[in-house]
Amino acid sequence: MSSLSEESDEGGEDAGPAGIVAERSLQAENQSLEAEERGAQRRPNGLNHDQTQVEAEDAGYDETGDDPESQHLANESSGHRRMVLRGDKGSPDGSLLSPDDTPSLQDSLPSSPSSSAFARGVSNSRLSPTPSLQPFDRRFKARLSSPLNSPRALSPAFLATHSRQSSVSSQLLRDAGDDEPSSAPWEAVRWTKLKKITAQAFSEAGRRNFGKPTCLSAAANITIGTSKGVILIFDYHQNLKSIIGLGTKATEAGAITSLTTSADHTTVAGGHSDGTIFTWDLAKSAKPFLQISPLSKSDLDNRKSDGHVSGTPVLHLGFLGTRHTALASADSRGMAFSHLATRGLGAVGRSVKTTRVLGRYPDSNATSTKSRKPSTVMAFSPLPLGNAEQSTDTIGLVAMLTPYLLVIVSTTPIPQTQHKSARPKELTAHGALSGCLAWFPAVKLKTKPENSSETTSKPKLAYCWSNVLTILDVHDVEPSEPGDKDQPPNLAFRPRSRWRAEESIVAVQWLGRSILAVLTITQQLVILEDSSMRVTEKFDLLQKHIYHQDVFSKQLQNLVEPLDEEDPTMHGVVSDAFYASFRAYKGRMFVLGFNDVQVGTLSNWADRLVALMEEGNFIGAIELATSYYNGDADRLTVGLPDDGPLRHSLVEEKLLEMISASLRYALGPNNKVEAEQTRQTQLTELASACFIACVSMENLDFLFEDVYEPFAEGSAGGIFFEKLEPYILDSQVRSVPPAVLKDLISYFTSKGFESTLEEMICHLDVTTMDLDQITTLCKENNLYDALIYVWNQAIHDYTTPLIDLLSLVKPTQGSSHPSNRHQEEQSADLVSALKLFPYLSYTLTGRIYPTGEDMSEHEASRAKAEIYFFIFSGKTITWPKEGGEPFLTRPAAREPPFPYLRLILELDGPSFLSVLNEAFEDSFLNGSTDRMVNNEAKDSLSDEQMFGLSINRQYIVNILLETLNSDNFSSEDTIYLDMFIARNLPKFPQFILLSGTSLHRILVGLCNFPSDDIADDCQLSVEYLLSFYHPSDIESLIPLFTKAHFYRVLKSIYRADKQYASLLQTCFDDEANQEAVFDCIEDCLRPRTGLTPKQRGEVRLVIEKHAQKLATIDIRRTAKTINSYASDLHSTVLAAIEPDHHMQYDYLRTFMEPDRDKSEPHVPQSSGGHSFIEQYVQLMCEYDTEHVADFVGLLDSGDLRLEVVLPAMEDGGAVDAAVLLMAREGQVKEAMERLTKHLETLESAVLGLISGQSEFSSVDEAVDGVLETIQKYTHVGIWLCQKYTSKGNEKQPRDQPKSRSKSDLSAEEQLWLDLIDTVVRLTKNVTAELRSQQFPIDSSISSAPSAEKTSQNDSQLSAERITASLRTNVQQTFTALLGATTTTPTPVSEPHTQPRKSAQSQPTPSKPSSLSFLRILRAFLTHASLSSPSLSDLRSVLSSIFSAYAYEESLLALSNRLLEKDLFVHVEEAAERRQRGWRPLGQVCEGCRRRVWGPGAGGGVWDAWRKRMALDEVGRRESERRGVGSAAPGSSSGPGDRDANPDGDERSRDRGKGRETATVDNDAETETLHKTPEDVAEDLGPLVIFSCRHIFHRVCLERSIRACEEEEEERRREQGDEVGRAGDEPSYKCVICP
Repeated sequence: MSSLSEESDEGGEDAGPAGIVAERSLQAENQSLEAEERGAQRRPNGLNHDQTQVEAEDAGYDETGDDPESQHLANESSGHRRMVLRGDKGSPDGSLLSPDDTPSLQDSLPSSPSSSAFARGVSNSRLSPTPSLQPFDRRFKARLSSPLNSPRALSPAFLATHSRQSSVSSQLLRDAGDDEPSSAPWEAVRWTKLKKITAQAFSEAGRRNFGKPTCLSAAANITIGTSKGVILIFDYHQNLKSIIGLGTKATEAGAITSLTTSADHTTVAGGHSDGTIFTWDLAKSAKPFLQISPLSKSDLDNRKSDGHVSGTPVLHLGFLGTRHTALASADSRGMAFSHLATRGLGAVGRSVKTTRVLGRYPDSNATSTKSRKPSTVMAFSPLPLGNAEQSTDTIGLVAMLTPYLLVIVSTTPIPQTQHKSARPKELTAHGALSGCLAWFPAVKLKTKPENSSETTSKPKLAYCWSNVLTILDVHDVEPSEPGDKDQPPNLAFRPRSRWRAEESIVAVQWLGRSILAVLTITQQLVILEDSSMRVTEKFDLLQKHIYHQDVFSKQLQNLVEPLDEEDPTMHGVVSDAFYASFRAYKGRMFVLGFNDVQVGTLSNWADRLVALMEEGNFIGAIELATSYYNGDADRLTVGLPDDGPLRHSLVEEKLLEMISASLRYALGPNNKVEAEQTRQTQLTELASACFIACVSMENLDFLFEDVYEPFAEGSAGGIFFEKLEPYILDSQVRSVPPAVLKDLISYFTSKGFESTLEEMICHLDVTTMDLDQITTLCKENNLYDALIYVWNQAIHDYTTPLIDLLSLVKPTQGSSHPSNRHQEEQSADLVSALKLFPYLSYTLTGRIYPTGEDMSEHEASRAKAEIYFFIFSGKTITWPKEGGEPFLTRPAAREPPFPYLRLILELDGPSFLSVLNEAFEDSFLNGSTDRMVNNEAKDSLSDEQMFGLSINRQYIVNILLETLNSDNFSSEDTIYLDMFIARNLPKFPQFILLSGTSLHRILVGLCNFPSDDIADDCQLSVEYLLSFYHPSDIESLIPLFTKAHFYRVLKSIYRADKQYASLLQTCFDDEANQEAVFDCIEDCLRPRTGLTPKQRGEVRLVIEKHAQKLATIDIRRTAKTINSYASDLHSTVLAAIEPDHHMQYDYLRTFMEPDRDKSEPHVPQSSGGHSFIEQYVQLMCEYDTEHVADFVGLLDSGDLRLEVVLPAMEDGGAVDAAVLLMAREGQVKEAMERLTKHLETLESAVLGLISGQSEFSSVDEAVDGVLETIQKYTHVGIWLCQKYTSKGNEKQPRDQPKSRSKSDLSAEEQLWLDLIDTVVRLTKNVTAELRSQQFPIDSSISSAPSAEKTSQNDSQLSAERITASLRTNVQQTFTALLGATTTTPTPVSEPHTQPRKSAQSQPTPSKPSSLSFLRILRAFLTHASLSSPSLSDLRSVLSSIFSAYAYEESLLALSNRLLEKDLFVHVEEAAERRQRGWRPLGQVCEGCRRRVWGPGAGGGVWDAWRKRMALDEVGRRESERRGVGSAAPGSSSGPGDRDANPDGDERSRDRGKGRETATVDNDAETETLHKTPEDVAEDLGPLVIFSCRHIFHRVCLERSIRACEEEEEERRREQGDEVGRAGDEPSYKCVICP
C-alpha cells in the first residue's frame, strides 16, 4: 500500500475556509516529503556520535519526523482528511437570537419617550413633581453608574464554548473497507491501522509460516517477533524487507520474548524463551551476527562464566551505546546481565563476556533455611543516546524495576550500582502489581527555559509501581577536586514529581521531552505533561485489543497468595505484561494487538487547527487557536512554546488567517445555505469567536477593518453590532472608528434600542466620534445622558447641557390650555429635564456623569466653577459666548433676579436642595480666596471662572434665603429651605453665619409644616438645629413643638430642664414610641437618680393618671416596672383595669410568679399583702385551674383565708386545691368528705357517658379525660391519708395502749376506709354498668399497667381499658395502705408539687405505725357486705388486685437476677482490665534514656528474670514445707526490691495506678530488674510505670523527684516563703506530666 498523496480537484472556489488556510500546509508537507526522500537516499548506514546519536527529538516530535518511513505513516494517517478537503458542506441547525428591546439597565430613568414610567407619575399641574420624603437623606444616582444588569450581558459573546456540531459543514468520509473507524483528525492522537503489515503478520499463512506475533519494536523499521523465533522487518511503506531466523538455530530457541534495535538501526537483537540471545545484521541476515547461549542447569554449580539459565525467558533486551556487540538483558527469574563481545571475524571468532549485574542463581543444594523473596525484572531499559553529548553516554546506564526496588546500574567499565529506590508507600492497598519504566535522553533545547542558561536538557526516567508514577532526573555532580578525566562521572538522581493514577499502570513511553503516554491496566491511554503532571488527554484503547500475556504471576505468586487483608503490601493480582506491545518512536505510538498493528500519531497544535478547518469546523478552530494564544488551553499543545511573546507570534499569524478565510467563506457569495435561520446562527457564533480572538490579541484594528467589512458587505452588520455591545458596556472596547460608529447608531436607532445606544456611547472614547452627528442624534431621541457625556468629555463644556435641559421646561409656562398631544410632549420633556439634578449632583461632587468615575482635580474645579457661575451669577448670560443669544427664562416678561436659580427651584426645589446638600460636603465651597485651577494664575482665568471659584456656602445660603421666600414660593417649597439650613448649619458652623431672628423664623417655619408627610423630616431638622442653636426663650417655643407633635424635641427639652413629670407626660402622648414610657419611669424612680420627693410625687401622679393606658401598652412590663419602683401603686393599677379580669390575672401573675415558666419550683413573691394573693388565686381558679393546687402548695399557712378562696375553688373545679387547703387548716375529715363527694360526681359522669355512648361522637376521648381526673383525685386522697397518718404518729403518746377493739377504728384508719370504700364502689358500679350495656369484660385482666390491653373499636368504648384504669386506682390505694401500715411513715409532699425544703432537710425518726391493715380490711368488707347483696363484683376486683401483687413480685425477682448478672459481668471486666496493666509509651527510661525493655535491652533482663523465677521457686518450696502453701502471685519481692529496700518496707508504699500516686508494681511485667553492660556498676532498681505511660527506673525517678523538690525549695527561698522539709517517704508522681 502506497501512501495517500492525491487530492481532490473538485470544489474550485467552493473549497471553504479549509481550502484557503490549509493549502500552504499541504504544499509544505509535499515539499518536505520530497526533501526527506532525497535526504534518505544520501543517509549513510553507519552512525557516529556527532551526526545523529539517537532519534530523540525536542518537545513536540515533528509529526513528519526525520525519515521517509515515518513520513509515509503521517501521509496515511492524514490521507482521509486530505480527500475530503473540498467535500460537500453541510449546514448546522440553529436559531438567531431575536433583538432585545428591554431596557439595558435596571433601576434607572428611561431616556426614550416610549419609556413612560416617569410620565405616568407626573400628574401635578405645576412643573415640580410631588416632593419626595427625606430629600436630604438620599444621593442621586445615574443609570450608568450602577453595576450593569443589562439582559444583554448574557450575549453569546460571553456564553460557554461553542459546540462543534453547530458549525461543522462537512463530515469525514470513512473508508468502507476499514473495519475500525478512524479517529477524529482534530484529536491529540490519530490512529491508523497498518493494513499491509497486519495482512502479512496476522494472516492464516503468516501465522502458519512465521508464528503468532509476540513482541514489537519500532525504530527506523518496524520489527515484529513471533512465537516460532522468527523476526519480521517492515519499512514504513509497510513492505516486508526481511525475514530473519528461518532455517537457523533461532527457530530452535523458542518464541521471541524481547526485541531491540541498535542506535544506527542496522542491527537487531532478539531474546528467546529458552534464554538464548541472537543479534542479526540487517544487511547480512542469513546467519546471526552474535549468539549468546544460556547456561545449562547442570553447569550452574561449576559455572566458569555468567549467563541466563537455560529455560528462562529473556524478557528484556537492549543495546548499550552505539556498539553492536554490547547488550544488557534480564529474564523472568529476576537476573540481569551485561554482554560484551570481542571483535573478531564472524560469530565464530567472537567471544562474549557476560557479567551478572542483578539477581542470584537458583540454589540446587540449598542449605540455608531462610527463604528468598520471589522476584523478577518487571521493567528494564538502557539509557538511549540523545543528540547532546553527556557524561552518561560512556557508562551504559541501565534501569531495572523489581517488585521491591528501582536499581540503576552502570555497566561500563565494570558493573556498578548508581542508584537504588524502594517502592513508594502510597501505593493503593491490594491493587494490581505492575511495573514499567522509560528513559528520555539529553537533547538540545530549541529555547532556553526561564531562569536558566542551560542549552541541553538532563536525562530523566519515568518509572511506575502499580498506580504511582515518578519522574527521576539525572544530574552531573561536579567533583570538588579536579581528577582524572577517565574517572567515571559522579551522578545524582533526584525525584522531581509524582502522579497517582486511578488504577495500575502497565506501560509508559515518552512521546516528547515533556509528554508522557501512560497505559493503564484497563487499557486507558493517558497523556501527561511532564512539567505540571496534568492530564491533558485521555482515550479508551480497549477496542484496540492490545496484546498482553501473563509473564510474572507464576514467579510472584507468593506476593498474591494467600491474600492478607491486614497487610497493605500484598497485592490482589499481578498484571499482565504490556511492555512488548506498546512502543513509542518519534512522537508516535506503535501498538501490537492480538489481530493487528496500529500506529498513533501525536498531532501538534498547528495540525489540530488545520484538521478542524479541513473538517469545516472553522468556529471550533478559531476558539481553539484563541485558547492557544491565551495559554489556557486544557488540551495537549505539542510544539507550542511556553514563552508568551513567542507563543503569541506563532499563533497570531495562523489565527488571523483562519478568521479571514472563515469570513470570506461564510459571508461570501458561494456559501449557499438553504435555511436563513441556520445562516444567522452560524454567523452569530462566528462573530462571537472573532470578537473573543481579536480582543484577546488586542487587535481591534483587524476587528473593525477585516472582520467588520465582510459582515457589512454580507448584510450581517446587525450581528456584528449585537456582539459588539457587551464588549463596549464591559469597557473592553473603548474606541470605535467613525464609520463603524455611524453604522452602529443607525442600526440601534432603527431597532428602537436608543437606551442601549445611550449606554454604549457613554462607555466609548469621545475623541473618535462625530460630535455634530452625535449631538443631533441625542437631541432627536431624547438621549440626554449621552448628550451630557459628549459635551462634558469631548468639549469640556458643562454649561450647554444645563441650557439644553432647562430649555425643555420653558415652553410649558406660556400654554394655559395645552392639547393632549402637547401634554404628552410636555410630560416627556419633563422626564428628560429631571436629569438635571443627577447631572448637577455628579458634577458638583467631582464625578463624571453618568458613569460615576472621578474627574481629575483640574477638570473638577473648572466644572464646578462653570455651574456655580451659571446658577448663582444672578444675571442672564449669552450662550454661546460668541455669536449666541441671551438665554431667557421668561421670553414674554422681564427676567427676575437669579433667573436660572428660580427656574430650577420652580422645576423641583426639593431635588435641587438635595443636590446642594451633597455639594456642601465638598471642600470646594470652603471659600479659599487663593484657590487656583491647577495652579493657574488669576490673570489667566476668565471672570466667570473667577466668580465660580469664589462661591462659598454663606453666599449660597444668602441667595437662597433671598430667592426662595414666601413672596415668590409657597410654603410647600420654602419648608425645604428651612430643613436644608437646619441640617447644614450644625455641620458647617464656621462657614455659615445667620442671625438669631433668622434661626427663630426657621424654627417657627419647621413647626408649621404644610403636610404630615414631611412632619418627621421637620422634627429631625429641628433636632439638628437645636443641637447648635439654643434660643433664650425656649419655653415660648414649647407650645409650637406640642402643636406640631415634635415629641422627641420636647423630651430632650424636658430632660435638660429636669421636668420629669412633663417628660413622662410627653412619653404617654407620643403614640409612635409608647415603649419609651417604661424606660422613662425606670429612669425617674430608680434609686439614686437625684430626684427630689416632690419630683417623685409628680411622676407618681402622672402614673396614677395614666394607669389604664400604661397597662394597655404592655401589661407584663407594667407589672414588673410598678413592682420594682412603685409597688404601692399595685392597687391603683388593678383598680384601673378592674373590668378586664384576664388583664388583672396577667398583671398579678407577672409579679407573683415571675419565674413560672422555669421548671424549678418557685415561691410566690408578693409585696402587697394577702389580699393580692387571694385575688390571684380567685382569678387563677377562673383562668388556670390546673395550676391552683401547685400554687397553693407553695404558700405558707395563713397566706390564704379559707372562707375567701374556697367558693372560687369550688366554682372553678379546683377540688384538689380545696382539699389541700382544708387539710392544711386541720379540716381533714371535711376535706375527705369533699373529695369523696367529687369522686362520686366523677362516677356519675362516667356512668352517664357509658349509658349514652351512642348519642355522642367522641365518647372515648371524654371517658379518657374523666378517668385521668379520677386517677388524679385518687392520688390526692392517698396523699391526704398519708399526710394525716404521719401527723397522727407524731402526736401519738408513748404510753398509748397498743391494742384496740376490733370494731373501733382510729381517725386515720377511718380516712383510709372512706377512700378505699369510695374507690372500690366506683370501680364496682362502673363495671356493673359496663356489663349491663353488654360490653365484654375479661375477668382475668390484671390491673397492672403493664398488663393493659389497648385494643378498641372506633364506635364503641373499650371496657378493658376502663376497668383496667379503675382497678389500677384500687391497687394503688391498697399498696399505699400496705406501705403505711408496714413501714415507717415519712413526710409526704403535697400533690402536684415539689416537697418543701423544710420537709426534706431532716429525716423523720422511726416510730411504730398505729394503723392496722386487717382492721381496715375487715371494716371495708363489713361495709361492702351491708351495701351489696352480691359479693361477686367485689371478689373479682380484689382477686385481680392480689394477682397483680404476685405478678409484681415475680417481676421484681427477675429484675434483681438480671441486675446481679449484669453487675457481675462489669465487675469481671473491670478486674480483667486491672490485671492487664499499662503498656509503656516508649522503650527507654525517661530519666537516664537507657533502654529498659524490648530489642536491645541487653542480657540483664534475662538474668534478672531467671533470678526472680529461682527466688519464687525457693519461696514456694519453703511455704509448702511449712504448710502455708504457695505464695500469692506477686507477693514476693524481686531481687531488685531487696537490694533497694533491705528493710522490707517496699510493700508499705501505695500501689494505686493514679498519676499523682507512686506506682511500684512488683509483678514480673513492671518490676523486671535488668542490667545492661552499662549498668553493671549501678543498680537502678525496678521499673515504675504511671497511668500516663511514662516509664522510669525507680532510682532515676527518685533522683528526678529530689531535683524537682530542690528547685522548688530554691524558688521559695528566693521569694522569701517558708520552706517545708520533705518527709522521708517520697510521693511518687510523674515528673514529666504537669
